[in-house]
Amino acid sequence: MEIRIKPIVASLAAAGIVAFAVGVAAPSHAGILDVFGHRQPSSDMARKDVVSPATEPAPAPGVAAPNYRYIVKTWGPAVVGVTVEGVRKLGQDGDAPQALNENDPFFQFFRGLPGFQFQAPRNAEQPFKGLGSGFIVTPDGLIMTNAHVVRDARDVTVKLADRREFTAKVLGSDPVTDVAILKIDAHDLPTVRIGDPSALQVGDNVLAIGAPFGFDESATAGIVSAKGRSLPGDSVVPFIQTDAAVNPGNSGGPLFDANGNVVGINAQIYSQTGGYQGLSFAIPIDVALHAKDQIVATGHASHARLGVVVQDLGQSLADSFGLARPDGALISSVEPDSAAAKAGLKPGDVITQVDSDPVTRAGDLSQHIGMGTPGTRIDLTVWRDHASRHVDAILGSSGSEDTGGLQQASAGGATLGLALRPLTSDERGEASVDHGLMVEQAAGAAARAGIQPGDVLVGIDGQPAKTVQQVRDEVKHHGKVVALLIERNGQQIFVPVKLG
Repeated sequence: MEIRIKPIVASLAAAGIVAFAVGVAAPSHAGILDVFGHRQPSSDMARKDVVSPATEPAPAPGVAAPNYRYIVKTWGPAVVGVTVEGVRKLGQDGDAPQALNENDPFFQFFRGLPGFQFQAPRNAEQPFKGLGSGFIVTPDGLIMTNAHVVRDARDVTVKLADRREFTAKVLGSDPVTDVAILKIDAHDLPTVRIGDPSALQVGDNVLAIGAPFGFDESATAGIVSAKGRSLPGDSVVPFIQTDAAVNPGNSGGPLFDANGNVVGINAQIYSQTGGYQGLSFAIPIDVALHAKDQIVATGHASHARLGVVVQDLGQSLADSFGLARPDGALISSVEPDSAAAKAGLKPGDVITQVDSDPVTRAGDLSQHIGMGTPGTRIDLTVWRDHASRHVDAILGSSGSEDTGGLQQASAGGATLGLALRPLTSDERGEASVDHGLMVEQAAGAAARAGIQPGDVLVGIDGQPAKTVQQVRDEVKHHGKVVALLIERNGQQIFVPVKLG
């Protein structure tokens, strides 16, 4: 079964089913919050049934067991539910119109009906209703949420913790960071307190509040599982990974640290089912604020662009390039006429530092570039031909729907067991390359590593792969590991090959 990273916006259809069950026999939201409070390990809380923010002391920094009851009572009123309605064109994300996935939350009402099938006609549009969460950052009604929550929305409604509802205006959204800013006409609203995500450490306690499946004011707790996590298709954001239970409808809700400060926006989950399976990801609040400030000022967010595809290094790739450690961002392709191309960067270069900041993983480079300002001159430390050098680059600009000119790829190990032939002129045009060798057969470990017939071998150890004999000679005189640059479906990636 495919494991996917999924935005966690919920369908109102799915929420309707859940709401029906709640209407039969379910505790009030206040009762749910009381349950969360009583579960805390503090002996003081065990002697209290009601906690007042005015009398409950704020937890001191570094306390091992945070006072979740205090956090919910004090900052929970600033968390809102977001309901959206709109029309979405089927197949608009590049997918051909096809039979709709029966697991789509919008169609959960129909699941299990004998013979139910929905065929999407070409260019059809589908009305939708969705649920998400958000939080208030200014007393006059400025609200932060996820961009995917309000995507294609024509009407947006915000429901406050006191059950008041307001029509919201979308001031702007930034798909690159998945941040959107809403505005409601209200005053003297409760707000959250912003924290510092850089102070978070793996193992620290965190609390999420939101409206999973429409259950507003739901609080779930966990710990920070990892930091700086790069996810497929999300090149700019160094996600905070937690094990706090987050489900569809939690999108856009705040992630609090142990002291009640917002350190992130809950955005995605890693799941085989579409529901929570122990892996949740939040956008660091400093990344979100960078987008928010631009949206409030100009209505959109801009990001710098370098124009390269990068991937993490494994030990095998590091060995093939002569690096002592698998640190850095390996360039697998450079876009023509990009800032990277003008600076002289090329596939096989390993960027190990940007200005004074070390680059340990590809995500470090992605964040630095994506959060930069177009037109800025940067100094790149590059490992090339077993030596370090400095390269100056002037960052370009990307559109709001771009990924900052950086994409993440992953590499796997392999051994050389390939049958190769020169590309025809048509194949070169189809692959958009001026050289390369077609993989006719992949056997043994090469096949197990994922190399397939139809892949194009573009380079070997940073050099263009132009002839079969050249590859034979390179392998013959090489050490234990060789790095092959493979092109497939318009994407290029280095694959380390351990020679036997």
